Amino acid sequence: MRVLVRGRVQGVGFRVSAASRARALGLAGWVRNRPDGAVEAVFEGPSERVASMVDWCRHGPAGAEVAGIELEDEPPTGENGFQID
Repeated sequence: MRVLVRGRVQGVGFRVSAASRARALGLAGWVRNRPDGAVEAVFEGPSERVASMVDWCRHGPAGAEVAGIELEDEPPTGENGFQID
């Protein structure tokens, strides 16, 4: 699942928190800041765990102000581990 999170999501620990949660859920993928101020992430793993991660992205960590998210279902590419780009 590719997730694009918009709002006040940079400079509030969103990537680090997302990576920590994704790793705890046993998900693979990555998370990165985009030049337009959004955060983009890809999550691979069991569908119920990915759904839990997507739900978390709807509010993010303390200090984040999520204005909205966009989801794009993608086939897994075999990501290994979870990275912060």
